[in-house]
Amino acid sequence: MYFTGLAIAVCTFLIIGLFHPIVIKFEYYFGTRQWWLFLLAGIACIVLSICIEDTFISSLIGVIGASMLWSIGEIFEQKKRVEKGWFPMNPKRKTEYSSAIKDEQGSNNTLAN
Repeated sequence: MYFTGLAIAVCTFLIIGLFHPIVIKFEYYFGTRQWWLFLLAGIACIVLSICIEDTFISSLIGVIGASMLWSIGEIFEQKKRVEKGWFPMNPKRKTEYSSAIKDEQGSNNTLAN
C-alpha cells in the first residue's frame, strides 16, 4: 500500500490548522500593515516547491506557500472580526480599528451633553 497521499492530506490539514492561530496572533501584534511578509514568504515557498524533486516535501512546501497566500486575506478578515468584538483588540494599536474610534467619539459626545 502507498500512504503518501494520506500523509500529504493529514499534513495539509495540520498546516491549515496551524495557520489559524498564526493569523490571529499576527494581526494582534502587527496589524494588517505587514501583510506583504506573507506574500513574500508564500511566493518563496511556492517557488521552492517546484524546485524540490521529492513529492512529499514539495507538496508540503507548496501547501505552506498557499496557506501563507490565503492568510493575507485572513489577516484583513481578522481585523474585521476584532472590530466586531469577536477577538481581543491590541490596546497598543487601538487607533487602527474603526470601531475603537467610533466608541471613543461616542463616549466623548455623551460626556459633552
